[in-house]
Amino acid sequence: MIETSKLKLYLVTDPHLCASFGLLNTVNAAIKGGITMVQLRDKEASTKERVEIGRALKKILNDSQIPLIINDDIEAAVAIDADGIHVGQSDENPVAIRSKIGREKILGLSCETIKDARDADPALVDYIGISPVFPTKTKSDFNAYIGLDGISDIVNATSIPSVAIGGLKKEHCGEIFIRGCKGMAVISAICGKEDPCKETKLLNAEMERVLKYNKMVL
Repeated sequence: MIETSKLKLYLVTDPHLCASFGLLNTVNAAIKGGITMVQLRDKEASTKERVEIGRALKKILNDSQIPLIINDDIEAAVAIDADGIHVGQSDENPVAIRSKIGREKILGLSCETIKDARDADPALVDYIGISPVFPTKTKSDFNAYIGLDGISDIVNATSIPSVAIGGLKKEHCGEIFIRGCKGMAVISAICGKEDPCKETKLLNAEMERVLKYNKMVL
């Protein structure tokens, strides 16, 4: 299960973008800025390396009550005792994943189409990641960009809470929430920035403004 408010400002790490500031330093700064969830995503790392990084991340996240999600590595997620795992459509079946991680852990699933969302089982999947909204250098294994209109179509196809990702910036906050997402996942909007804490605070402030203006509660 997941508190949908945890999806509001979801940071997905990128080892290359975070290199100059440092991955742990970036996450630490983003915690101070108000992120609500963190996903460790490193396609080039080995499971052993992900476990090492994940354990370091968990230490700095423990007191914050911010969930740690591992991207597409069940073995690492279990070894770290992470809060959950996020997988794509071509990864292991959610039924098998759920049997390995148990009922208490969070399971996120990427959805690029209406069919993906309709096929997702609410009894197994806690949230869906709608992607990619816009072109982004950090994701290339997809069918097509869905755009802002595509968000609405996918949100309306399922009862599972959703978070949008893919080239999103501060100016997209309004569209994301108005179209029904519970949150926005970002990479380059925080990772690689000169001041990740400041950028996170700016994102948070805009989200709060949008939610208050539209009288929305996550």
